[in-house]
Amino acid sequence: MQSKTVLLLGANSDVAKAAIIQYAVKGYRIIAASRSTDELHTFIQQHIPQKEQVTILYFDAVDFDSHESFYKQLPEKPHIVVYAAGYLKNNEEALLDFKGSFRMMQVHYAGAVSILNIVAMDKDNSRLERIIGLSSLSGVRGRKSNFIYGSTKSAFTQYLAGLRQYLFPRHIKVNVIVAGYIRSKMTAGLNLPESLMLEPSFIAGAVVNAGNTFTIVPGFKWKLIYTILKLMPEKLVAKLP
Repeated sequence: MQSKTVLLLGANSDVAKAAIIQYAVKGYRIIAASRSTDELHTFIQQHIPQKEQVTILYFDAVDFDSHESFYKQLPEKPHIVVYAAGYLKNNEEALLDFKGSFRMMQVHYAGAVSILNIVAMDKDNSRLERIIGLSSLSGVRGRKSNFIYGSTKSAFTQYLAGLRQYLFPRHIKVNVIVAGYIRSKMTAGLNLPESLMLEPSFIAGAVVNAGNTFTIVPGFKWKLIYTILKLMPEKLVAKLP
């Protein structure tokens, strides 16, 4: 059986790198796309024995005008597409710096919609079987400590929910990974509870082994937190940090 191809967008994120390793072990051909191509080349040299499994391409999530040509020039059409691009600005900083807020909007939502619309509307790609987006529990409910970042992830999650319905007649699955705190370069330096930290490889496992369920919340503690957040009355949510 011919191996399948996965396109990883935002492939220099810690979760995406861990997913590259796991997809490679399973025999996938991988197109790793990121602005940080030099870092990816170094990573592949160090961690992937069969270098020919991975093709590295330049991709900028916020360069919307380039997305159509990027997709058309792919070496092959993907069976699976994973959107893992991320950018984090502290909420207090984001409130004072709209450029930082806007970049989060562009990376997490506008950039995702731009490229994934192109992927989804390519009806000539009969191979496409799954689209996966990496979102966050920050997008489940608005909280005063991170509502700008959270709002961008919430928008992304809702987009994926609608995309799932839109693609259902074509039997294309859509999953959203609603992740909690991840030990990564994006969260380095933040004061987060150690007992709730998850490793990138654990989140990557949820990506690589995604099934039919739309919302995937990795980790039993985070599943509980997710359920509580969904059900919590607004007056209690307002008391959260």
